[in-house]
Amino acid sequence: MYIAIGEIEQWIPIGGQAPDHPVLLFLPGGPGGTSVPVAAAWKSWEDHFAVVHWDQRGAGRTFGKNGESGCGRLTIELMVKDAIEVAEFLISHLAPKILLVGHSWGSALGIHMLKRRPELFSAFVGTGQLVNMRQNEEYNYRRQMEQAERLGNEEAMRALRAIGPPPFPDRSSLITLREWADRLAEGDGDSAEPRPSPRAADFKAEEAPTMLHGAEFSRKALYEELRQVDLPSLGLKFEVPIFFFEGTHDQQTPMELAQQYYDAIEAPHKGFVRFEGCHHFVIFNRPDAFLRELLTRVRPLVSS
Repeated sequence: MYIAIGEIEQWIPIGGQAPDHPVLLFLPGGPGGTSVPVAAAWKSWEDHFAVVHWDQRGAGRTFGKNGESGCGRLTIELMVKDAIEVAEFLISHLAPKILLVGHSWGSALGIHMLKRRPELFSAFVGTGQLVNMRQNEEYNYRRQMEQAERLGNEEAMRALRAIGPPPFPDRSSLITLREWADRLAEGDGDSAEPRPSPRAADFKAEEAPTMLHGAEFSRKALYEELRQVDLPSLGLKFEVPIFFFEGTHDQQTPMELAQQYYDAIEAPHKGFVRFEGCHHFVIFNRPDAFLRELLTRVRPLVSS
């Protein structure tokens, strides 16, 4: 359904509603990502949680409904305000507190939400956890160069030397780095790219171009702000339980940086879960394994 959030209509489907189900709000990556095409892969989650998929301003069906002009000028501050309003809507209709699960860009957005309004949330699970964008790309560049040299991949070495080390002056260099991250990825726990199965029954192929347009719009709009993301600078003390579920071979947001951040965090309860051999999209590609960890580690701490 579409809900009025931030003075525009935003797409917020909810599955698995039951009196004893905690509300789980998923924050997609991107920016401009949508979980609409992949929601069916998480159908089993709805036996335990009321799962909320939200197409953010500039993403998916929200972008399709409003277009670039309707979504307006995107900023992190505006996205945080929208997200808080979504949480308040869910609390007013479904449950006293919300379990946040954020992937990649969504993991950074989730931390901002916890810092702004901690009383709204029962716990946070970050996966593909973004910590500091400058350090993130510096780490990735070094790693990709080392992988290319070890494999003797001359094409990769030429491409990476051509863009040079971060900071990158524009998105094209970052896109090149991401492309080679996928091609050089190690580990055998899952695909380096999202491969959810099955696809959502209500997702139509003709929606894909609009969703891709929204993703490009959002990434361009937020690129400069994302370059400045530094979550530790927001403070290391949290009022809710914090969990990081990380692929050991995440080729986009290195597990090592997430581990350093996690070690410095103070929270009522913490947990760090390693998915061996897995990559950045473990939440999409290993939904049953992800759910098992949610039920074992997080579900006992959150109320319905």
